[in-house]
Amino acid sequence: MKGAWGTLIATASVALAAHALPAHAQSTSAPAATETFEADFSNPELSPSHWTLILHPDGSGHFQAGGGKGMGADDSDLRAVGADRNIQVSSEFAEHVFAVAHQQKLFNVHCESHLKVAFQGLKTLKYSGPDGTGSCTFNYSRNKEIEDLGDSMIAVEGTIMEGARLELLLKHDPLGLDREMEYLVEAAKDGRAQQLCVIRGILTELAGDPEVLNRVRERAGKLLADSKS
Repeated sequence: MKGAWGTLIATASVALAAHALPAHAQSTSAPAATETFEADFSNPELSPSHWTLILHPDGSGHFQAGGGKGMGADDSDLRAVGADRNIQVSSEFAEHVFAVAHQQKLFNVHCESHLKVAFQGLKTLKYSGPDGTGSCTFNYSRNKEIEDLGDSMIAVEGTIMEGARLELLLKHDPLGLDREMEYLVEAAKDGRAQQLCVIRGILTELAGDPEVLNRVRERAGKLLADSKS
């Protein structure tokens, strides 16, 4: 009887000790995998000729590209800007990107049309996450969702490169901001520039800078308001 009672006490002590352990010590499961989307673009005829854009479901991400003119308004030497920076897109945009990834089988699909169309650049869309991995590469796709997603990535890239260009103009050629901001307003209207929130920093700086032209401040303020909406 005494031996049985001792065994019972020992068993209870072990259970209590396990309950007292911190949650992280009790759990032996691996952390949940995070989702990542990546767009990779290359075209030797353009500048930058190669760039990558990485996004996470919360809208955070990173963009990297070599020097080049991006979508610039002119052909001045100030076009040669590069970009290597963290970015933040809207939550709605990020949700759409990952929704398309899942709808398109994590990009494990044949997305190249093989039609005789002009070379627009090779676009590779990639996904990795708890559901698996996948990627597809195309110049032009007859799959509308994939083609539209590729176009959206190019438009976001254009916005980021414009932001880098505006930063350079502010430092070295403030008068050149007038033409560049006019161009950016038009690009935002017709969809060539998307997700203005990725350049909110420079727009805020321009909108509040008394040293730049009034038109520049006004246009920056309008674009800033649009980026928040």
